[in-house]
Amino acid sequence: MTTTLTDSRETLSALTDRFVDAFNRQDIDAVMSFFAEDAVYRDPYGKSHEGLAAIRKAFEPVLNGALGKINFAGEDRFIDAEAGKVMDSWTLHMHMGEGPEKEASMTGLDLLTFKNDKLVRKTTYRRG
Repeated sequence: MTTTLTDSRETLSALTDRFVDAFNRQDIDAVMSFFAEDAVYRDPYGKSHEGLAAIRKAFEPVLNGALGKINFAGEDRFIDAEAGKVMDSWTLHMHMGEGPEKEASMTGLDLLTFKNDKLVRKTTYRRG
């Protein structure tokens, strides 16, 4: 069976959906399962985290509940199937308790590069 561009786009979109779902469940093991051993995560502050241990450490504050309950709501998605790249823009909602004063949000986007169904690079830009 030949893989078509549409199949690749659908595969990349489904991988991205599952990755975002793992973040929204705040399941660090599930999040980490998407990354290749030699992956690189560049955080919104410009710092690079290379390899699984460094990436896990960078994500722990987001996924361990320190920011409360989080939810990434997708906005726009662009896919370059030939390059294995996804640009996913989002709004992050953080609920740190009861009441509107305990809620915050920010907008941003992720540039995700997949190779063989694994993330090899994740670059995050944020505003807010």
